[in-house]
Amino acid sequence: MSKATRIWIGFLIALALLARLIPGPRTIDDSYITYRYARNLVSGEGFVYNPGERVMGTTTPLYTLLMAGLGALSGGASAPFPVISWLFNAVADALTCVFLFLIGRQVGYEKAGLSAALVWAVAPFSVTFSIGGLETSLYVFLLTFMGWTYLKENLPLTAFAGAMALLTRVDAILMVGLLGLDWGWRFLRQPDRRIPWQALGIFLLPVVCWYGFAWMYFGSPFPHSVTAKLLAYRLEPHAALIRLLQHYATPFFEYHWIGNIAIGIGLFVYPFLALVGILRMFRTAPRLGAWFVYPWLYFLAFALPNPLIFRWYLTPPLPIYFLEILIGGQSVLRGWVKGLRTFPRWAISLMVTLCVVFPAILSLREWRIVPDHGPNRPAPDMAYIQLELLYKEAADFLRAQKKPQAVLAAGDVGVLGYETNLRILDTVGLNSARSVRYYPLDPSYYAINYAVAPDLIRDAQPDYLVILEVYGRKGLLQKDWFHQSYKLLKKIPTDMYGSDGLLIFGRIP
Repeated sequence: MSKATRIWIGFLIALALLARLIPGPRTIDDSYITYRYARNLVSGEGFVYNPGERVMGTTTPLYTLLMAGLGALSGGASAPFPVISWLFNAVADALTCVFLFLIGRQVGYEKAGLSAALVWAVAPFSVTFSIGGLETSLYVFLLTFMGWTYLKENLPLTAFAGAMALLTRVDAILMVGLLGLDWGWRFLRQPDRRIPWQALGIFLLPVVCWYGFAWMYFGSPFPHSVTAKLLAYRLEPHAALIRLLQHYATPFFEYHWIGNIAIGIGLFVYPFLALVGILRMFRTAPRLGAWFVYPWLYFLAFALPNPLIFRWYLTPPLPIYFLEILIGGQSVLRGWVKGLRTFPRWAISLMVTLCVVFPAILSLREWRIVPDHGPNRPAPDMAYIQLELLYKEAADFLRAQKKPQAVLAAGDVGVLGYETNLRILDTVGLNSARSVRYYPLDPSYYAINYAVAPDLIRDAQPDYLVILEVYGRKGLLQKDWFHQSYKLLKKIPTDMYGSDGLLIFGRIP
């Protein structure tokens, strides 16, 4: 490895770490669900959200176990899990930057690899969910590392990364399947076929152990939250497809510079450059071709079922998408540079340098020097935690009631569950198995894409209910029996999602 390469690696690590350490933790509600599982593990309650209820409400068992392990080393049940995940994710993203650069360098497109790494270091979709405490940073690192190890023909390491990715998020089966098919095709073409027992064992052992444990412990090997989300949320047809098209058309937040016309341009330009990049890889580094197909398989896997697209669902394909676009761009640029031989070398070097850093500069437009809420530090504008701050205020109010045995019902249970430590009735059903049978609801109950099931509250009779007004506007809050059984204890002003406040109800004795 040359001195220049080592310098670039050091710079990328420093940039990625600074881009995450400067904003500080801006923890997202769903992350607190993982933290509560981890805290219960550390405190001896088991892999549960509510003690005694074996429901697999987290979709990321590996990340939960890692948080529990790190928590055990830094305070036990009182460990600062948001800080732990913030630091852990920063390191994971820094490593992703390094491997993006190395992959580009290895396949003969060093400038494209450097550009992709620079973008990932500051990309809002990277930084937001890193400082937000989600498993996204670990997941993306594992997917990127799989590409590097497969390119280097290190099958045991690829198998290990694949197993860890599958235990981080179940949709890693897309990448595992792509590389598995590519390997199988190559294996069948070999005259001397030797089954890689070591790699198979490395992959199967942790996967079989976890899913076997999950089947026995939870009653199913699959996260309960997946089923709950499909049933509880109501979407317009093709909503996921439209959101993904917008996302793939503006990977560098171009609309901040030229407006919505960026979507129309990007729908043609970026797929074309990505296609050029993919074709180059199939020619120059065919082992990486299947890895480069991943963003498009991911697109189809989420567009066709039409699930609710949470913001962090948009992140995993981005590093590879960046790289294939930029490799395609570098390929096109090489042709142009050959025709510019009469230009001074300094002018050509300047043009190339600008092309390398331009995507990162575009992405920086989404950053805010002084965010309008939360910690007063520079951060991406999309790293908003206004709702989390509201739930923190509600949690403080509920703790002041001093009823540790109470049952709290809520549609968003991350902050509320973590901060109050009350028994939670998750009205979406992610962590409460009983809630699922109340969905899907009559469409007339929905003011937005989610509504609380009135019959669930009537049957379960929780001590407290915390909801955005819009979650009950057309259903629960229209029921006479509800107002006879519950009184409004506090209304926290907010217009989040078009809501008329965050409402805290208490059951009338």
